[in-house]
Amino acid sequence: MTSSGPFFRRLLVVIKQTAYEEYSQLKMRGQAPKALRWTRLESRFHSHKQCVDNLLSILKANNVAYSCVNRVELDRQHLADVDLMIAVGGDGTVLSAAHFLDHGTIPLLGINSDPSSEEDKLVKTKKGDERRSHGALCAVTSLDMKEKIPQVLFGGGKLSTRARIQCVVKSTFSETRLVPALNDLLIANPSPAAVSRFRMGWLKEVDMEARSPLRDGGGSGLTSAGRLASSLSEPQILPRSQYGTITRFGGKPYDIQNSLNAWSSGMWVCTGTGASAAMAAAGGKPMKENSPDLQYLIREHMIENSPNKDEVKDLDNGILHNGERLHLRWNSQKGRIFIDGSHLMHNLELGDEIVIDSDAPPLALYSRWD
Repeated sequence: MTSSGPFFRRLLVVIKQTAYEEYSQLKMRGQAPKALRWTRLESRFHSHKQCVDNLLSILKANNVAYSCVNRVELDRQHLADVDLMIAVGGDGTVLSAAHFLDHGTIPLLGINSDPSSEEDKLVKTKKGDERRSHGALCAVTSLDMKEKIPQVLFGGGKLSTRARIQCVVKSTFSETRLVPALNDLLIANPSPAAVSRFRMGWLKEVDMEARSPLRDGGGSGLTSAGRLASSLSEPQILPRSQYGTITRFGGKPYDIQNSLNAWSSGMWVCTGTGASAAMAAAGGKPMKENSPDLQYLIREHMIENSPNKDEVKDLDNGILHNGERLHLRWNSQKGRIFIDGSHLMHNLELGDEIVIDSDAPPLALYSRWD
């Protein structure tokens, strides 16, 4: 440590609400499930609470100003003057906290408050406890934070940038930019038993200046009619001989290329960070955590009756490189986009258009270090 004081001056600690706390509230209303194992839930709760208490003691000992907020109560107003966010819980808490760091200017540190201990690993009756968080997004655990938290506070640790998914949904009268996704998106019918129908393609921006029929070839490049159209911001006519289906996002025209219709169980889209999670379980390709690219995978694509079956199958799973834009037109009556899990979602209607790319501001996330 140095005498100059901590590197971070104002911290926000985001605290997970445990299952024990949630079910206790239901129990008071007589709505808690009968099969709950209260002893196990209470043990987890106390482990988590002890981790939070120990963290706050470390922050006080290092003269760091901080405030605390429950994960479910987190709001952007809590970020004022904050220069480091700490998420205490597990991967889900890290993902929820990351959704509020839209601009990527505040670094995020995850602490796994209830990791598997060495004693747990020696238990032979079970292969492992699947209810515990994997802690893949947590750089620190309750077991080593006494050593590692001061390192972070004084400018140490391993801080890396992670690509995130930018998703914009265009409905009949509006465009909605969703919060950046750190792990993945699932785009599917709200019912897992229903077919998800959509048309998939890639967007290429149309060069309006080069293609406009209103240009005169003179010094200004526009005829008087062209200047009038430009001044009134009227949509210019696109020659259909040059382009196929044209759409607009953010006022810019795009050509939809190499499109195909898909009947499936929906689509996964992930970052390098999320490639080892649901995407891997669905049969996706491995990716490096710090990759700037995205990956997509059509789930259970029904291609048996397709005349070009092999060609379509090759498009089921692919990489969306930096600068490329994936386009979907939703062709089912209802749909839903799940953002980093089941807690955050956006509803879709027939005809909605979706554009996906990696242009979201990257997240500054601490990774594990020795």
